[in-house]
Amino acid sequence: MNGYDGDSFFTLSQAGQVGLLVLTVILSIGLIWLIWRLGRRCRWLPSVVIGLSAYLVFSWLSPQIYYAYYLVYFDDLPVQWVIRWPPNVLNALQEFTFTSRPSLAAHGRGILGWLCIAAALAPRQWWGQWRRKRVA
Repeated sequence: MNGYDGDSFFTLSQAGQVGLLVLTVILSIGLIWLIWRLGRRCRWLPSVVIGLSAYLVFSWLSPQIYYAYYLVYFDDLPVQWVIRWPPNVLNALQEFTFTSRPSLAAHGRGILGWLCIAAALAPRQWWGQWRRKRVA
């Protein structure tokens, strides 16, 4: 038994689980890249505000992308919008502190939230040094 019994991730086939993980990694890398780009361009906003705002928008809109992915695997799912009201800051705080209901999605969003803050706060020199080392 794992701590995520009943999580919809485990209703997918092994190929479906891998596909969902690949989708999650692609979306996460894209979000972190966006935060980095916005942090370089928007000098008038504090980096933390950029990171948290991007995270909240992602948390608000990404369920539709994941629902579309689940439509591929489950024939009986109705085509519908699953996006609701913008996320509650209290819910985001619970995800950041890992005190929300235990699910893979909630814990993944908590980890992603911390990565967004780290990407926003990382000194711009680090990114340049990392890129120069990678190219060299």
